[in-house]
Amino acid sequence: MDPDLHYRKADETDIDFLLNLRMKTMNPHYAESKLPTDQKTTLQRVLYEFDKANIIFLHHQPIGLLKINQTDEKTEVLQLQIDPELQGRGLGRKILTAILDKAGATGRTVSLSVLKTNKAQHLYSSLGFKIISEDEHSYFMEISPV
Repeated sequence: MDPDLHYRKADETDIDFLLNLRMKTMNPHYAESKLPTDQKTTLQRVLYEFDKANIIFLHHQPIGLLKINQTDEKTEVLQLQIDPELQGRGLGRKILTAILDKAGATGRTVSLSVLKTNKAQHLYSSLGFKIISEDEHSYFMEISPV
């Protein structure tokens, strides 16, 4: 893992940062998918599984969000958001590779969902995630341990 990349558990003082981040990273995809993008709905998405939220820092600056749910047999990436100004620099790949390495060492399947309008699906496919199902708006993807 990049030594300049670290995490801190999110708390209520992070809500404004997370709301702004979500509006920048996800609302364009929600709008393209014809899903709600109002502030109340966006805040509900920020607060979803908030106890699992971690702020991602690069060089001590907050740059994103990672929410993970882990059980004995599965790691579910609930949300991964990187500030759009820092996307395309391999940070998401580094974060996901570390998650995959840890899950693989413990025999866990890793799963996530991605909106069909979100180009991040190409990153997930390149890391080995396979589409296992879909609905009108999202692909549901996973990697099983080898």
